[in-house]
Amino acid sequence: MSRYQPPRAKSSPYITKQGYQRLQDELTYLWKTKRPEVTRKVSEAAALGDRSENAEYIYGKRQLREIDRRVQFLSRRLDELQIIERIPPDQSRVFFGAWVTLADDTGQTREYRIVGPDEFDTNPQYISVDAPLARALIGRSRGDAVTLSQPRQESTPRILDLNQADQQITHHLVKICYKKD
Repeated sequence: MSRYQPPRAKSSPYITKQGYQRLQDELTYLWKTKRPEVTRKVSEAAALGDRSENAEYIYGKRQLREIDRRVQFLSRRLDELQIIERIPPDQSRVFFGAWVTLADDTGQTREYRIVGPDEFDTNPQYISVDAPLARALIGRSRGDAVTLSQPRQESTPRILDLNQADQQITHHLVKICYKKD
């Protein structure tokens, strides 16, 4: 038996302007602030003598590797990303950056924003454009039925209402009602 795992599917290269800025700020912080600070601590720990049993030195080197790995990832990823900041001409359909309000059978509502895969973890209301729910919603408009297959249940949400409250992407609302077949 092999331990080989096929590579993960490549995620979408889309991101909001705010998400791109957050990643860029993280890269700047890691490169300009955190890495020099850890490097200074490692050099101080190395000056104390025996490095093989020096916990501060070993931990600092591990931190440097993690920082370097994240800096390398962010540098490559920021080059690949496309910032989406324009509202599409057809605003009657769900699009990237839209806020989506979902209502289940009991009347409970949840609000989500469709964002890029690099920024959905910053807010519990954000869902990745690569998520099954977001894929099912993109391009849909009022009255469209959307079929979602979930591991334990099948649901068919229906878009009940679609309105544009403002000219900014962040205010595009869609209401959906889940109905079990």
